[in-house]
Amino acid sequence: MVRVITCTVLVCAVTLNSMKNPVKGETTSEKIKKAEELKKETEEQKKAVDEKKEDLEDTKKQLQDYLDRLNGELQEISDNLELIEEKIHNKEYEIVKAKLDIEDAKLEEKRQYDLMKRRLRAIYERGDTTLFETFLHTSNYSDFLNKSEYLGKLEEYDRKMFDMLKAQREAVEEKESILEQEVDQLNELLEDSQAERNKVSTLVNSTSGTIAATSGAISAAEIEQKEYESELKQQEANISALNKKLEEEKAMSRKAGQMAWSSTGELGFNVSDRELLACLIYCEAGGEPYTGQVAVGSVVINRMRSAAYPNTMVGVIYQKGQFTPARSGRLATRLSLGATESCYRAADEAMAGAQPVGNCLYFRTKIPQIKGIIIGGHVFY
Repeated sequence: MVRVITCTVLVCAVTLNSMKNPVKGETTSEKIKKAEELKKETEEQKKAVDEKKEDLEDTKKQLQDYLDRLNGELQEISDNLELIEEKIHNKEYEIVKAKLDIEDAKLEEKRQYDLMKRRLRAIYERGDTTLFETFLHTSNYSDFLNKSEYLGKLEEYDRKMFDMLKAQREAVEEKESILEQEVDQLNELLEDSQAERNKVSTLVNSTSGTIAATSGAISAAEIEQKEYESELKQQEANISALNKKLEEEKAMSRKAGQMAWSSTGELGFNVSDRELLACLIYCEAGGEPYTGQVAVGSVVINRMRSAAYPNTMVGVIYQKGQFTPARSGRLATRLSLGATESCYRAADEAMAGAQPVGNCLYFRTKIPQIKGIIIGGHVFY
């Protein structure tokens, strides 16, 4: 039965001539180490995302504060524009009113001027009677003076009225000019305020867009955080499972130490066992010192000797979950290519009873958690 299994393995092996260097299978400890390194890398990546999200949230808060200030300024400018527009409207109304007042003043000035001319004409031209004749017919000098004084006062009154109306018209015209200047100034202020409003509106739109983009970046960071959290949970579960497996291996090693052991001489080897063990040594320790290669072979033989494991070479090497090269297919490939001379010698020594690591049943890459016999890059325990 053992021979049938061995032959089947040899027939199914895939020939890969390019595989000239030995490839080691990963031990549980190596898997734990890699898993912990991967977890550490994931934690660092998550930390970077956490810091990035925190920075983005700070940026968003600052942008929101800036936007609030801009909106306040925009509202103030808009209110100011309404006041300016209202002032311009009132000034324009006053200008229209001033123009009407000017026209009325001109008409009143003209009316007064015409009235004065008519009055003078009436005084100085009374039909055929001249002013001189009027004075000649005065009864006395006192009457003459009274008439002269009357005419003087009348002329003075007309002159005062005319001057007053003229001054009123000129005052209204000056007021109109001032109002027009004020309107021009208000229009300039209006244009400046409108330009400022447009500028602030542009800043508001730009800042709102930046806030939206920042919010999107925060959402993306939150998704990354959840992904990293999920990944860390999986990695922690994987590390926990690997540590459990490692403890089981240690427990099995202790158990095996308490069980019955056969001597190497009591073991039965098939013709193909030498090839199988040499190829396993090549996969697990081809690059290790020769003593380390013998030690790996010795671990296989120790398991065959222990009552806790199968008592055949094929049974031990192909036991489920034990030697990674057997599970991955690398061992099958190496069987089709053969091992190196040193691996064959190491297999021979191990099968002959060499025990450089005593009764150790496990080996793996050196890690602080495992205390045992260190040979090359392996610790045996």
